[in-house]
Amino acid sequence: MMEDHYPGDEVFDKIEALCDKGEADLERGKPRAALKRFFKAFELLPTPAQQYPAGTWLLVNIGDIYYHWQRYEQALERFEQALDFFEGADNPFIHLRLGQCHYHLEQWEAARMALQRAHDLEGDAIFEDESPVYQAFLQEKS
Repeated sequence: MMEDHYPGDEVFDKIEALCDKGEADLERGKPRAALKRFFKAFELLPTPAQQYPAGTWLLVNIGDIYYHWQRYEQALERFEQALDFFEGADNPFIHLRLGQCHYHLEQWEAARMALQRAHDLEGDAIFEDESPVYQAFLQEKS
């Protein structure tokens, strides 16, 4: 981060407060409220937003909400965007969700590539809490 462009702690305090409230919304089973808070927090990120870890985390949370709503195209858009953010390209969870979204959209080659990347980064553990269909798909001969 460049010291000259640091927006100040006040901005990041607002982002953190919105994130905390969004997490609480998720815990209370209110994903719509959480989504609104995460979007609002994302909009507060200074530019270039890609350099801030909060940007990656926010995109992952937004994408995950869409994923659980089975809105795979919207989820895919957020996870693809997250790849360009701080440490996104090496985040196995991002690649897992990318693969799962592609799978549900019947984009087989893209699904296989993303799931393979997730597996390469984290091994079989990445599939531990997921439906066995994804790991089985990855193990099929292409």
